[in-house]
This record gives sequence, structure tokens and C-alpha cells, in this order.
Amino acid sequence: MRSKELPEELRDRTVARHRSGQGYKNISAALKVPKSRVASIILKWKTFGTTRTLPRAGRPAKLSYWGRRGKEALVREVKKNPKITVAELQEKIGESCRKSTITAALHQSGLYGRVARRKPLLSARHMKACMEFAKKHLKDSKMRYVWRKPGTAHHLSNTVPTVKHGGGSIMLWGCFSAAGTGRLVAIEGKMNAANYRDILDENLLQSAQDLRLGRRFTFQQDNDPKHTAKITKEWLHNNSVTVLEWPSQSPDLNPIEHLWRDLKMAVHQRLPSNLTDLERICKEEWQRIPKSRCEKLVASFPKRLMAVLDQKGASTKY
Repeated sequence: MRSKELPEELRDRTVARHRSGQGYKNISAALKVPKSRVASIILKWKTFGTTRTLPRAGRPAKLSYWGRRGKEALVREVKKNPKITVAELQEKIGESCRKSTITAALHQSGLYGRVARRKPLLSARHMKACMEFAKKHLKDSKMRYVWRKPGTAHHLSNTVPTVKHGGGSIMLWGCFSAAGTGRLVAIEGKMNAANYRDILDENLLQSAQDLRLGRRFTFQQDNDPKHTAKITKEWLHNNSVTVLEWPSQSPDLNPIEHLWRDLKMAVHQRLPSNLTDLERICKEEWQRIPKSRCEKLVASFPKRLMAVLDQKGASTKY
């Protein structure tokens, strides 16, 4: 809020005392004017040679008639409902100001219109589970993981991302660790618990061996029914595979999502002509993903956990 201007006579006396050699502190005490105002008056006099109010450039913004309270009201409305439109704000203000004026006022307060990001719908139960998971595993930065994302095409958080082109698409299973990418296999037909168990049997332990993880690695998978099926649990138990307990609806915690995106971009540039070509290119590009990229993604896990805690279990930037 702009402070009230001092009378011209008081400003002139301020300058007169300054010219007589008095310091800012003495002038402030004698005239009962804050020292900062004394300094401002004297600076203006030195710069422009006058203490008079100078003409301001341009027409005041319409919202200026409200003063600071007008902007604060706008900010409150936007923070209360981030999805509110400028037209709705105009209606709430109740005065004839342009949309550009409202937008400019919000920009001055650090608020900008952006396209909302799509995130999984999180219930209070999901957020609580994510919070508990983040607190439990935040200090486990030395653990090594094999990451993978199998699933179906109709459930976002439990699907294996597909790579599409003009001739169709394929479903993939893959894994990686800080040591690099493991095997990548195409899934034929509809995925069920038995098929998933067979994929693990043929690829998981071999991937761990190829990456030299040893037998004491931790395997991460989401809560797709195929992953929690009895035959899957039996296979994991019989092969002594330690499974990381994972919260539902939390793809932003899973670094392999970034590898699927990298793979899609790389395959898109090579323009596969058919499904056979598509599968070949996917496997080639998967193997070309640098070890440094995998290391960076695994190392980001503690930051992802901190982000979950900061958001109190809600969706994060990841």
C-alpha cells in the first residue's frame, strides 16, 4: 500500500534542515518523520531539484482504485480455486476492468495461467500410503533396485507403456538398475498372472546376473493383480527375490517411467515400418540407453521420496 504523501511545507523544511548541515537522524527526530522518508525526500530533491509531486506516466490500472486489497482479493480467489477463469474473476470483482488488467495483477503476484498436468487420482488412503512409504524408505539410498513396468493398456498406473506407430503397437516388459538396462521383451497376447510369472522366470534373474547385481537385489513392482497373484508370489518366494512394498497410484515414484519416455522418443525418430521392425528397434534403443542415465534415475529416488513428503502424499513434479 502506498504511504500518504507528506505536506509540501514539511518536505521543504526537511530539505532546508538538510542544507543547513543537519543529519538524517536529527531531521527525523525534529520533524517526527521516519528516517527513510527523510532520505527519500532528500534524494528526490537532489535528483529532480524539487520536492513537489511529479506527474506520473500513464493511466492508473483499473484495479488501482481498489489498492492493495484488490490484488489481495484476486490472489485469494485464485488460491482458493486455481481453476477459476479470468471471466469468472471479472464477474466476482464487479467492475469493468479488462481481462489483461486482471492477468497483469496476478502476474505481479507471481501467479501465471498454465495447463494443468494430468496426475493419477489419489484418495486419502493413497496419499497416506505414499507418505508412509516415503518415510520408511527415505534413508535407504544405498539399496539397489531392479525397476520394471509391466501391465495392461487400460490402467494408467499399472500398464506397460506401449510404443505406437502407423502400423500398430506392442506391449513391453523391461527392467533396469543403476548398473544399466536389463532385458526387454515383447508381450504376446493378453497378459495374465501365468504369463507374467513366465516372463519373470525367463528374464528377471538373468537380467540381475547380466548386470552383476548378485543375489541380494531388491525387486520393485506395482500392485497390478498379476503381480500380487498367488503364482507370482510363489515364484518370487521360491527364487528368494526380495520385493519392495509399493504404494498404489504412485507412478511418479517410479524412475522407469522416464526410461519408457526416452525409449518412445528414440523409436519415434527411427520410423519403424511394421511390428517386427518396431520390436527390433525397441530392443536396440533400450540397449543404447546410457548407464549414466540409469544411475541418475536411481539416485533420484531419495529426492522423489522428499517430494512426496513435501506434498503430504499428493502428486509430485516427477
